[in-house]
Amino acid sequence: MHSTPTSRQAAVVYNPVKVDVDELKSLVHAAAEKHGWGDVAWFETTVEDPGLGQAKQAAEEGAEMVVACGGDGTVRAAAAGLRDTGASLGIIPQGTGNLLARNLSLPLEMEDAIDTVFGGQDTRIDTCTAELTRPDGSTESLDFVVMAGVGIDAQMIVNTDDDLKKKIGFLAYGVAIAKSLAGGNRIRVDYRLDGGARHRTRVHSLIIGNCGDLVASVPLLPDAQANDGIFDLVAIRPTGVFGWAQVFGKIGHQMWEKFRLRVLRRDERITGGDDDIKALQYVTGTRLEVTLKHPEVFEVDGDEAGEVTAFTITIDPESLVVREPVPEPVTEPGEPAPGTKKFDEDGQVAEHGDSA
Repeated sequence: MHSTPTSRQAAVVYNPVKVDVDELKSLVHAAAEKHGWGDVAWFETTVEDPGLGQAKQAAEEGAEMVVACGGDGTVRAAAAGLRDTGASLGIIPQGTGNLLARNLSLPLEMEDAIDTVFGGQDTRIDTCTAELTRPDGSTESLDFVVMAGVGIDAQMIVNTDDDLKKKIGFLAYGVAIAKSLAGGNRIRVDYRLDGGARHRTRVHSLIIGNCGDLVASVPLLPDAQANDGIFDLVAIRPTGVFGWAQVFGKIGHQMWEKFRLRVLRRDERITGGDDDIKALQYVTGTRLEVTLKHPEVFEVDGDEAGEVTAFTITIDPESLVVREPVPEPVTEPGEPAPGTKKFDEDGQVAEHGDSA
């Protein structure tokens, strides 16, 4: 199928450091032609702008879909640029964590991801915004689609060795996490959730998520869903080695519960009830205001965002359109699965779906 003047317009925002550009362009042009898209516009990210401005420009110039090709930073920036525009975000994950792609069960291999982008369908997810206050009193607003917070998640990024990450990929995060466990519950926070009373406590980490899985599919926030209109929050505050053992044991149990409920096709919350432990407390909300006793490193979607003394998190439901695979056809009870053999009226074997 060749492109026509009425073909849908697409654009690709890519990080040239993360991808073989010639291979990318070849695969994209082939997929665009195969699925009936028109000519593709190309935008390269820069150190100064990792994708937000390019995605906005592409949407303003008429792109119905803007494809982010790069790591988590490129995807987050492009998502922020496309928020509330109606243009779809396609994802070709080329980073180490690829957090949004993993949480949305999108293909991680380049060719499969490109085919999903051009041959898939649209879905909507929520976008979160972090309003940050810096130690010098200045403010900054950052959108995110996976997780943000202070403590272990931010320290993991700080402690990740980039050279080691290049050699062993996401396993390098395991080394960084081990380094980030020290320090005890040193972070003093004053917080208010959804306009309620203010509370003070000490935590090791405070993580807010629109999605719940870390690298290696570890469900830190097992109940988080990208399109439920709320964020999930976890306060991690273990006491010593025994406390960390409780934390990791509980996360392991939650991983099993999530798998069990998926098999049983039951939609039940795992966290936020009487089964929570003191070292791992969960709540949900739509607005969180936090003031910190001392400056802390903040992270958004796997990127360090510098030190903050306060932050406010809000959520904008279904404000981002994302491309996802078209689901397999659902077979009605008693019907053969598509592609299996059946007998026609003359007793001859035919593929299911063939006319008798």
